[in-house]
Amino acid sequence: MTTALQIASAVNAGTSARVAVTAALVKAKADTTNAIIRVHEARALAAADAVDARIKAGEQLPLAGVPIAIKDNLNLQGVEVTACSKILKGYIAPYTATAVERLEAAGAIVVATTNMDEFAMGSSNENSAYGPVKNPVDPTRIPGGSSGGSAAAVAAGIVPLALGSDTGGSIRQPASLCGVVGLKPSYGTVSRYGLIAYGSSLDQIGPLSTTVADTAVALQVMAGKDPRDSTSADRDATGIGSLPADARAALKGLRVGYVAAHEEGLAPGVRARLTAAKEALTAAGAVLVPVTLPHERFAIAVYYILATGEASSNLSRFDGIRYGHRTDSATTLSEVYGKSRVEGFGAEVQRRIMLGTYVLSTGYYDAYYKKAQQVRRKICDDYANAFASCDVLLGPASPTTAFKVGEKTSDPLQMYLSDIFTIATNLAGVPGISVPFGTDEQGLPVGMQLQAPIGNDQRLLAAAAGIEALAL
Repeated sequence: MTTALQIASAVNAGTSARVAVTAALVKAKADTTNAIIRVHEARALAAADAVDARIKAGEQLPLAGVPIAIKDNLNLQGVEVTACSKILKGYIAPYTATAVERLEAAGAIVVATTNMDEFAMGSSNENSAYGPVKNPVDPTRIPGGSSGGSAAAVAAGIVPLALGSDTGGSIRQPASLCGVVGLKPSYGTVSRYGLIAYGSSLDQIGPLSTTVADTAVALQVMAGKDPRDSTSADRDATGIGSLPADARAALKGLRVGYVAAHEEGLAPGVRARLTAAKEALTAAGAVLVPVTLPHERFAIAVYYILATGEASSNLSRFDGIRYGHRTDSATTLSEVYGKSRVEGFGAEVQRRIMLGTYVLSTGYYDAYYKKAQQVRRKICDDYANAFASCDVLLGPASPTTAFKVGEKTSDPLQMYLSDIFTIATNLAGVPGISVPFGTDEQGLPVGMQLQAPIGNDQRLLAAAAGIEALAL
């Protein structure tokens, strides 16, 4: 597939942006994976003409004419956005999310909206009001979640670049299962303004693409302080997406930490690829450093207390009064609230709202939510200690490759364990990326996860480019 940078280079050289955009629109309309839920043809073609006009006026744009798709929890002015939930059916976004706005300013063109787990709650993209997404590598398998639609859209060649959101691995896990690159930036690097929130202290918008270079330029464009988002960090984003001229050579002397316990419970094919990655890094001159993350074993428990608590608060605004679904069978205000939410929210969302309401309730807040915050602090300290002896951390992005559609829907706990290696990244706020590193014995993609200290997104991308070079 043509990369985002190749498209931008051609458009900046005089090729019409309509060429790439029209091709993407055709593919989006022909999608058979259910990754695409809305196609924005008129808007995209008008945007392509605007990009062509800017190029003719002498501008050079980093993402000129690059067709992109965005997850259904990102606002796009004048377009329906539902977070793949019945409760938001018919809601038209009054403004565009900052991350999307910045990509469009750089020449990118939104051609479609992608499927997702409802309100970003899921690890398989089977919790959507629009139905499950199929993995382009094997349609009988899930693409991962909750950004499964964005990962599948890139893997299927519909677009070279898509946006997702990552609360506990929702970019990196589907990237791994679909064989694409997926980045969760450091918390605060990319503005969350315009993102329909799941867990506000955990969510981060990030790109999915076919190459680390495309991912880097997308982050460069999106990064930076946003006065409309109080959680965006005032970090210098200059050069954040710059990659080494020789990515493989840049690995020499790099201290790569690994956690030995991560090898326990891995599917054989994933373990084999992790071993191969370590051997390739050593051969390239990197130095492997054993580290420990003592409190990582509590990450899933901590996450499902904090994330559900934040979700129960964030989703309280969806009440059938101001926008979205309102029940037709209520006679009192209390029934409007209750029935609208029961009819509008899916089973998984209701489950997490109930869990979150419980842990925030009087008598249980200190025992659960407060305690989870204290353990979260310990997890942050573990990362700080680990990065004192290494530059990046290496590990699997997912314990298994893509599993069959429906295989884990009746067992929420097993589904939650799909994110066992990605959740701690969000709790600590550090950046993480999944890079394709071969396949298992069934030909299913395996992704290697790299993590770096918070604010060191550039270092992470440089190391990821090296891993990518070793995988070729």
